[in-house]
Amino acid sequence: MTASRSADPRSIWERLSLRNLGVIESAELELSAGFTVITGETGAGKTMVVTALGLLRGERADLGLVRRGSDQARVEASIGVRPDAAAVAVVEEAGGQIDDDVVILGRVLSAQGRSRAVAGGATVPAALLAEVTDELVAVHGQSDQHRLLRAAEQRAALDRFAGEEFAAVAARYAPIYTRWLTVERTLDDLRTHAQERARELDVLRFGLDEVAAVDPQAGEDEALKAEEGRLAHSESLARAASIAHQALVGDMDVTSARTTVAEATAQLREAGGHDPELDALADRVFEIGILLDEVGAELGSYSEQVELDPERLAELQERRAALASLQRKYGPTLDDVLAWADKSSARLG
Repeated sequence: MTASRSADPRSIWERLSLRNLGVIESAELELSAGFTVITGETGAGKTMVVTALGLLRGERADLGLVRRGSDQARVEASIGVRPDAAAVAVVEEAGGQIDDDVVILGRVLSAQGRSRAVAGGATVPAALLAEVTDELVAVHGQSDQHRLLRAAEQRAALDRFAGEEFAAVAARYAPIYTRWLTVERTLDDLRTHAQERARELDVLRFGLDEVAAVDPQAGEDEALKAEEGRLAHSESLARAASIAHQALVGDMDVTSARTTVAEATAQLREAGGHDPELDALADRVFEIGILLDEVGAELGSYSEQVELDPERLAELQERRAALASLQRKYGPTLDDVLAWADKSSARLG
């Protein structure tokens, strides 16, 4: 049983670390360029090295692999890769990092049966390890090597044999072929899912017609809510403003605040001129009287302007109900409804 250090000449396995895996309590394999042979007696742990490679290839984790008495088993590898290696793009897309052209892959097995995969410092699905290591490792054994049966591997071998001139032609051809495949899939989808698209068109048209019939405006719901609140409580608002106006500046009412402040101001002015401190207080009381006059006038104007309009209130409630119906179907907020309409209009086109 052997395991190749690298299935891709653009990568070099530098280190393999095993902790509490099967019979191995701790092992560090420092690898270098060239051929490496691992030998030992039966039960020494040679199979565990191949098992470790399998774990790094995303194979299913077995609870029995955790060394007895240990909480977890850990496998980690440092692999040198060239910037143009496919594994680099896969790791970076998953959120991992490549440091100094070296990617670190790991697998942790818990004694409770859980496992965790790591690529470039980022936690990833175990299946992604398989994608990363596909070009970095190949295991050869009895009926273990099936890579040469893959059509893609056979083509890749022929491409490498053809040399650099063919590689340049293939590089120009590859994006064109990829684009052709995309168009083919799109065309096939259009032909296969015609009925689904027809149903989607009906749904989009119905929804857009419904939104257009209501014609919601951005921010309209908040403005309507505020106006409805005023109209629904118009009587109580007018009554409160009128009572407050009477209490502050009621005409000929000796109990009003303005009358009381005016009397206080007169008394202080009478005693003025003898103590600067009392004169300053008299000025402040006088200012209170002016403020009461201003607020009282505004309250009087407010109470007269409050609208009592049941018809307008009914219109507002009907409009808000129509907007709420749209929000239940096309978005939790009115902005979401408008965004859905814009996106659906583009989709319809």
